Amino acid sequence: MSYEEFLEWLDEDTWAEWVDGEVVMLSPASRRHQEVRHFLETLIKGYAELHDLGVVLSAPFQVKLEEVRRGREPDLLFVAKEHLDRLKDTYLDGPPDLVVEIVSPESVSRDRGEKFYEYAQAGVPEYWLIDPQIRWADFYRLEPEARRYRPAFGGEEGVYRSEVLPGFWLRVEWLWQDPLPPVDETLLEVGGEAYAQRVLERLRRRGFLP
Repeated sequence: MSYEEFLEWLDEDTWAEWVDGEVVMLSPASRRHQEVRHFLETLIKGYAELHDLGVVLSAPFQVKLEEVRRGREPDLLFVAKEHLDRLKDTYLDGPPDLVVEIVSPESVSRDRGEKFYEYAQAGVPEYWLIDPQIRWADFYRLEPEARRYRPAFGGEEGVYRSEVLPGFWLRVEWLWQDPLPPVDETLLEVGGEAYAQRVLERLRRRGFLP
């Protein structure tokens, strides 16, 4: 089917991607997968909104990658303010500025293979691969002219500083804690008490936190 037909067929309860005109169904996410995604979404969304940098969205939300004939559903994506014209009601028409994929056993080859190539070819500037199973995170940045990724940081611990989210940093070992650290404590470490309070209040007003 065409991508337009795929979007018309797709509903909010169906997790699927569009690959060369065919529908590829996705497996339901595990509890840990959902927890890590929500943790990252809370941190990045709060930071992006406070600094008026752009929009953060989580799956299920379609991304149309015209260059490689794909319609993907990243676990998490960020669209910078200057690219918000790409954002449609039901999909993003073009590359996000940041894609985060949380690796699961069934998605390893897709996230580290197909999507790694596709996101680079489509021009996604920053790609994060978070693997809770082996407690390892890889962060890649795009070489725009070559349309290929170069490793920016990788490991089970340490601090990664994003380029597309100026000033934002992530302590990798937070992702492996069980339970994950409270959002207010991580925000406090990132920016101090006043910063944490502003972000938390903004997230509560948006209904993202109780």
